[in-house]
Amino acid sequence: MIFRKLYLFLFFCICQSALAQYDSIHNLKVVEISDLQLKDYSDSQSVLKLTDSIINKNQSSLTSLLNYNSVIYFKENGLGMVSSPSFRGTTAQQTAVVWNGININSQLNGQTDFNTITTRDFNSIAVRAGGGSSIYGSSAIGGSIHLNNTINFEEHFSNTLRLNYGSFNTYGGNYKIDASDGKFSVQVSLSRNSSDNDYDYVDADGKNLNGQYYNTSLNAAIGYKINDANFLKLYSQVFEGERHFSLIFPSEIRTKYQDLNTRNLLEWDSFFGKFVSKVKFAALSEKYKYFSNISSNAYTFGQVRTYIGKYDLAFDAGNAIKLNAVVDFTQNKGEGSDIKNEQRNIGSASLLFKHKLTQKILYELSVRKELTNNYKSPFLFSLGTKWAASDFYTLKLNGSKNFRVPTFNDLYWQPGGNENLKPESSYQAEIGNEFRFAGFELTLTGYYIDIKDMLRWIPNGSVWSPQNTDKVRTYGGEALLTWSKNFGNHHLLFNGTYAYTVSEDMEKKKQLIYVPYHKATSSLSYSWKKLAVDYQCLYNGEVFTRSDNNSRYNIDAYFVSNASVSYDFGNKNSRIVGFQVLNLLNENYASVESRFLPGRNFNMYLTLNF
Repeated sequence: MIFRKLYLFLFFCICQSALAQYDSIHNLKVVEISDLQLKDYSDSQSVLKLTDSIINKNQSSLTSLLNYNSVIYFKENGLGMVSSPSFRGTTAQQTAVVWNGININSQLNGQTDFNTITTRDFNSIAVRAGGGSSIYGSSAIGGSIHLNNTINFEEHFSNTLRLNYGSFNTYGGNYKIDASDGKFSVQVSLSRNSSDNDYDYVDADGKNLNGQYYNTSLNAAIGYKINDANFLKLYSQVFEGERHFSLIFPSEIRTKYQDLNTRNLLEWDSFFGKFVSKVKFAALSEKYKYFSNISSNAYTFGQVRTYIGKYDLAFDAGNAIKLNAVVDFTQNKGEGSDIKNEQRNIGSASLLFKHKLTQKILYELSVRKELTNNYKSPFLFSLGTKWAASDFYTLKLNGSKNFRVPTFNDLYWQPGGNENLKPESSYQAEIGNEFRFAGFELTLTGYYIDIKDMLRWIPNGSVWSPQNTDKVRTYGGEALLTWSKNFGNHHLLFNGTYAYTVSEDMEKKKQLIYVPYHKATSSLSYSWKKLAVDYQCLYNGEVFTRSDNNSRYNIDAYFVSNASVSYDFGNKNSRIVGFQVLNLLNENYASVESRFLPGRNFNMYLTLNF
């Protein structure tokens, strides 16, 4: 009955959109991106925005981009292999990845493999630190990563082609077309990456065996302007890849893993008076095949199809007040060789509010409640404030309750799945301080997170099964620093990050495995006319690999740096040739036990804009 009333209300609001007058310029700015909540309701939290210029200077995987430009720690099972984040000391399942406003974490294992995301398919990527479950749902405990495509209706036409070749027979290519005639807007990109990935180990005999991989992705963002008040948008992405899993010992049986992920989002944006209506329908699918012996055609598999209906109604009462109501319905259908064939239905409602009290002070509030028969969902909220005291100093405060739902593997794995699990939940608080002076921008943030009912797979006789057992607290501090200076034709840009993280099992009083106490990154870019030089470095402190924190098995701290030089042989970045040296100091390092990463290697690239 409740949902019937909601649907009638939504239908009424949609019908009204054809009857009002509109500000077309304002509407075009709103239509550009699908994820308006990131822009309008993140004032009290730290958001790191990575533009296309930063994206293009880094390697194409999302792992590499964020590893060298954010405070997030990554454990990577070898170059191009499975990659998992730890954001503010949380697990990979507690970091949400949001694609054009839609949470795309796997319904099977609860996380996103960051090596299956090609960064050049997106216009901008943002890192939103801290809780976000009241807006983005499950998994947004440590933070969220936002992958956005913009749709621009201003008349334009451009093509970009990037080709690269590097060590270990590594190839990469990306082609993107971006065009609009004022009525239609089309942005399509195609990416292909492959590598033999057979690098020699540093300071040790042997090489990375059975590490070859390839992946192909197709990404599209298409818009149609019906009139000044109504717009249709279609976002679509397909990712297909195959990875042979690297061996630790040459005698091991060779295995491989195939991915096929599809994402489609249809959106209708309407404007009437001070209201903005967004109707969204999404269809997502994820499928894997695991070959335990590549000499055989036998494999295990799992797949989930997800369907989402979402209505988003925003009200802008001028410069002072913004209000946003969101209702959605999600259906997951899962099947596989190791899980029961099951279906999960989830309905949710969210309300977001922002009030600008004065020119310097604002506060924002969001609440969310989900309804499902599969688990008992907690009431979620976020409350924050921002005080821009002066041009020099800004203070931010935020507190929230967040959660992560059990996955299909947790609930339905055969044998061992547990259908009586509760969602993980957390309370957290943070305080942020922003300083601006003499070309510097410095952000200092302190946070505390209390997590209960953490899911953990434990032995039950001869069978492993998930249980809500662990209670964890994480706390720490983060620093983000940016400095830029222009003098004549000379341009300098410096970026740096640092994170101190304590993530402690409350029962054992031990640091969680694969969470370093210290991580730091920095990059320095210099350009003069058509010449550009870049240097970036990464430091990760040692990590524990055993829950009892036995230091005998620790992974040592490491320092890795990259350098590159490029020259534009055309006009306005039309023909760029570049050369990169990765792991410049030939560091011997690994982020996962016995999974060593490459020593010094090289990459060259050509970028054509026409």
